[in-house]
Amino acid sequence: SPVGRGPEVPFRSEAYSISAIARGKELRLTLSALDPAAGRPPQDLVFRFGMSGSFRLCPAAELPRHAHLRFLTRESPPRALCFVDPRRFGSWRLGDAWQPERGPCVVSEYLAFRENVLKNLDDRAFDKPICEVLLNQKYFNGIGNYLRAEILYRLKIPPFEKARTVLEALKEQERSKKDPSLTLSKKVKLKQENPDLLELCHTVPMEVIMAEKQLLDPEHSDYYSTIENWLQCYLVPGMSSLRDHSGRTIWFQGEPGPMAPKGEPRKTPRKKSPQLKADPEAPSPKVTPRASKQRRGAAGNPPKSEEKEEEKEEQADGPRKGRAHGRRKVTAAPALPEVPLSVRRSRRISARRDKGETGSP
Repeated sequence: SPVGRGPEVPFRSEAYSISAIARGKELRLTLSALDPAAGRPPQDLVFRFGMSGSFRLCPAAELPRHAHLRFLTRESPPRALCFVDPRRFGSWRLGDAWQPERGPCVVSEYLAFRENVLKNLDDRAFDKPICEVLLNQKYFNGIGNYLRAEILYRLKIPPFEKARTVLEALKEQERSKKDPSLTLSKKVKLKQENPDLLELCHTVPMEVIMAEKQLLDPEHSDYYSTIENWLQCYLVPGMSSLRDHSGRTIWFQGEPGPMAPKGEPRKTPRKKSPQLKADPEAPSPKVTPRASKQRRGAAGNPPKSEEKEEEKEEQADGPRKGRAHGRRKVTAAPALPEVPLSVRRSRRISARRDKGETGSP
């Protein structure tokens, strides 16, 4: 695209294949010429998807807006596999290297991910609240805002409990699970009945991935309702929320914990928002939270402070899953759902009341 910010891709071929592999929040595409005699080496591209990036396969004559990179088919009429990114938080770079500051993937490299966390608990990063550490891609590569809320909710862990306090307890659990006196069946039962935080960092994203695989297409009539019904905490009516020390909103139930910022938690509105028309240019692989069921598919913008924080995070934060026709499927950690319009309005109204302002919303 003439307005795209990514580097020019120095690959030209009359016939080539596209394969893909994901690691945490990054996705690597490999372009390979089908004719070995052409002598053209494969070209690798590593993508980060930001808040709104996605891949779409569409007719070449009907390109969506913000299609910043396009791969054309030779069929008639031709189609285009497009990297679409309305907010331009996403990016791609040449080469096959993953970002060096990212740890092992919570989905595809679980054992290495677990070891990387437990052996580095003396790092100052773990002095922070657990909800903030879960967004640190050096240790939790693939966990985003809605996943951290769902993981902590299931374990009833206060989001602002000190991370080291939570994770140090896992070492003792590991020692008990390795007790030689326990039979294999007892060890399996103990693990199933008492999953720990690091296990849920793997299994919770896998639940979303499997749900999406069953539906395959985000345009499927049951796609959004399936994801909405899966959410137990994030933006669910009746849950509380607070901004963490980085400005990101964490959703939880009960007490926030000893390291919580000053200010009372806000309750998620129970009143459903009115139905809105869907935005035809909204990214297709979107997760719509339960609180916005009535406006399925609508494209909401996050609060500006959170949007700025997301932009900074995207320097070391990354992609959503993309699927291309004829290439193998990729399992990447699910991306962050956007904050619905009704919740943003409620926040603004509450903020004005806190400041003593008057007037209609």
